[in-house]
Amino acid sequence: MPGAERLEVGRVTKAHGLRGEVVVHLTSDYPEARLAPGSRLHAGPDELVVRSARPHQDRWLVLFEGVVDRPAAERLAGRALSGEALDDPEALWVHELIGSRVVEEETGVDRGRVVSVVANPAHELLELESGALVPVVFVRSCVDGGTLIAPPPRLFDLDSSS
Repeated sequence: MPGAERLEVGRVTKAHGLRGEVVVHLTSDYPEARLAPGSRLHAGPDELVVRSARPHQDRWLVLFEGVVDRPAAERLAGRALSGEALDDPEALWVHELIGSRVVEEETGVDRGRVVSVVANPAHELLELESGALVPVVFVRSCVDGGTLIAPPPRLFDLDSSS
């Protein structure tokens, strides 16, 4: 997807060791695609090419081409990493959900626009402009600015003041 919008996929937290490795907190669900040797990521205007990556605790140790010592690795610390959107028709992408109109699959009722996606331990939640929260497990599709949902009965009848 040349020229496509870049999405934040992680962050360099710090340098690791003396030979240019950095610790990366990856937020992408596709580590095999994002960190494969030869993959291209961006730290602001700088393009970084992955030379190698390996899991380390809950993060990754990554070596980028041209980053050969600790001082070079330290210059990357704290920088956000972005990458091109991946082509996965089964995936739900936050950038496609935000701003989309949410419509119930069975009834056709328009529930309004998604204003944010809220992290939640069980499932992420779509926050609608009305303040309603919809677990993403009820999303059936997200196409052309619309998000089709199949909510359980009475999901929108719940009153938080009860």
